[in-house]
Amino acid sequence: MRPTSVAAMTTEANLGVDIGGTFTDVVLEVAGDMYSTKVLTTYSAPEDAILDGLAQVCTKAGMKPESLTRIIHGTTLATNALIERRGAKTAFVTTEGFRDVIEMRTESRFEQYDLNLQLPLPLIARNHRYTLRERVDASGNVLIPLERAEVEALADRLTGYDSIAVGLLHSYLNPDHERMIRDVLAERAPGVSVSLSSEVSPQMREYERFNTTCANAYVKPMMESYLGRLAERLAGAGAVCPIFLMHSGGGIISLESAAQFPVRLVESGPAGGAIFAADIARRHGLSNVLSFDMGGTTAKICLIRDGAPKTARVFEVARSYRFKKGSGMPISIPVIDMVEIGAGGGSLAHVDALNQIRVGPESAGSEPGPACYQRGGTRPAVTDADLMLGRLDPANFAGGSIPLDPALSAAAISAHLGEKLEMDSLTAAFGLSEVVDENMANAARVHAVENGEDLAGYTMIAFGGAAPLHAGRLCEKLGIERLLVPPGAGVGSAIGFLRAPYSFEATRSVYMRLDAFDPKTVKMLFAELRAEAEGFVRSCDADATVLADYKVYMRYVGQGWEIPVQLTEAEALAPDAATYLRHFEDAYTTLFGRTVAGLSVEITVWAVNATTPVADPVAVPGAPSAHDASQTGRRQMFSASDNALVDAGVAERRSFRDGARISGPAVITEDETTIILPSGYTATGRADGVIDIRRLS
Repeated sequence: MRPTSVAAMTTEANLGVDIGGTFTDVVLEVAGDMYSTKVLTTYSAPEDAILDGLAQVCTKAGMKPESLTRIIHGTTLATNALIERRGAKTAFVTTEGFRDVIEMRTESRFEQYDLNLQLPLPLIARNHRYTLRERVDASGNVLIPLERAEVEALADRLTGYDSIAVGLLHSYLNPDHERMIRDVLAERAPGVSVSLSSEVSPQMREYERFNTTCANAYVKPMMESYLGRLAERLAGAGAVCPIFLMHSGGGIISLESAAQFPVRLVESGPAGGAIFAADIARRHGLSNVLSFDMGGTTAKICLIRDGAPKTARVFEVARSYRFKKGSGMPISIPVIDMVEIGAGGGSLAHVDALNQIRVGPESAGSEPGPACYQRGGTRPAVTDADLMLGRLDPANFAGGSIPLDPALSAAAISAHLGEKLEMDSLTAAFGLSEVVDENMANAARVHAVENGEDLAGYTMIAFGGAAPLHAGRLCEKLGIERLLVPPGAGVGSAIGFLRAPYSFEATRSVYMRLDAFDPKTVKMLFAELRAEAEGFVRSCDADATVLADYKVYMRYVGQGWEIPVQLTEAEALAPDAATYLRHFEDAYTTLFGRTVAGLSVEITVWAVNATTPVADPVAVPGAPSAHDASQTGRRQMFSASDNALVDAGVAERRSFRDGARISGPAVITEDETTIILPSGYTATGRADGVIDIRRLS
């Protein structure tokens, strides 16, 4: 892949690396050209796949690793460790009387009528949770001082732990007691990793804050070890440039910051994909975009408005009930807001007790992979269905590096689906595909409704190795008229890393009612948050221009949850209660259609996101006169709308020059993915290499 129009010309040589559940994507951008590869993820030593991919792209570019300017990395390792409970032996220290907060959760029932409801187990078992006699009130005042001798006695008991999470009541307002515990542990147990809630997530709500701190402590030793090994291995290969990590909020942080706060990496890969889609949206002048990222293990859906992905303060990992908020592990950090489901190319299918096909969340991953990979897998995956339906070329999958065996796919689908449902393997493959497509379409509908959006008028941007195979069908199900598949779609998240700015968001919970608004306190609070956030950005680039984005979270007094309210820098530096109220009422009306008369309003959380500037997008010119794209052949492909095999044209993506056009049903091939064009749609090449797919009127 060498789409020179994707990036601005530059003398830098930047490498983006995304470790997924099945593939590790590596993209090298140098002098305006891009070189990419996909290699199977190596679970036992993830850095092996990175070194392999690095060697491949450097060979393609005709350069050595010594010439790299920087490496930007995103990974699912922290996420997988939390899901699979493969973290460090961790203890949790909290305030006396609050030992069971992470087990009691919020006491809400996410499935109200399920009498056999199974709540997720806490990350740290009760016998590894310890308490200290101390108390800070909701204003930050010390009610019960913490005695150093008691902390020292507890430190002597905390033997055998690799990591310790510390979360005390209201420590986000007064962190002195947590800092004392860290100081004592540094003296008594110098080799133990320590995470403080006042640093990891200084926000209200004990359950979310405690759980986030426990998650950070749980994965911190593993991530520190991995990042250290990675830096050493890259240096050994000649890549001695700085290494940065993509964080969940859509920006880049230093290797050192990532090792300190690894919980911020939990959604790093998907965040890169959202940044990639947002960049495409800005260049094409699109204000309403549905980002669709489908890889080997999961599918991610995100709403992008006016060129920026929607963000949130809390998200859930490892939901035990699909689409059920509250059934997962809450992580309270700044994050790009998206819905993620177990629907990737490697997602496995089975028939349940009601004789219904179910797909995911279990995945074949890269080891052993789908049955057609010929690596020992015997259960049917989504990729097996795509192969049987004629969507994939068995000889040219992943550029020919992974030959596929259709006979193994047919055998797996027949044994696990067809025989149980008394249908032929082709029909069973179509059923598998329809189930996974409907799962993703339903997730998009739910996500849109939860955010008060109507997908009518939206444009879908599809990327990830499996997304272009399924995006056309999703558009049919969702009534979306336009679909863009950008160049490099198969490695979109890795490209997104190269488009992301250095950034860090600092947050803090401080209650303030608007009828008791204190401008002096507000200015001081915002100044402290900006200094904290800017410090992290300066650790990446000491000389960079740093911009600040200001936000508060507000609610009516008595409500349980708040909504985000955006502020200009002038409104943050010269705060005025009337201005804040006006912004809140506008945002509240947008979400709920009306305001509530007679209720006071309060601010609960303050946030400053420091970021380096993002280059203005270069607008893509309109398509010139259309001409027929050259076709390389024909293929039998199953059409969902026709419910039958149809004769489809086959074209190579590189033949789609500006204005080249083909009508569906058709298949557009490239090394990293395949675009399926349904009947009733037409695809046109644009000047920047994007394939612009539209429904025929």
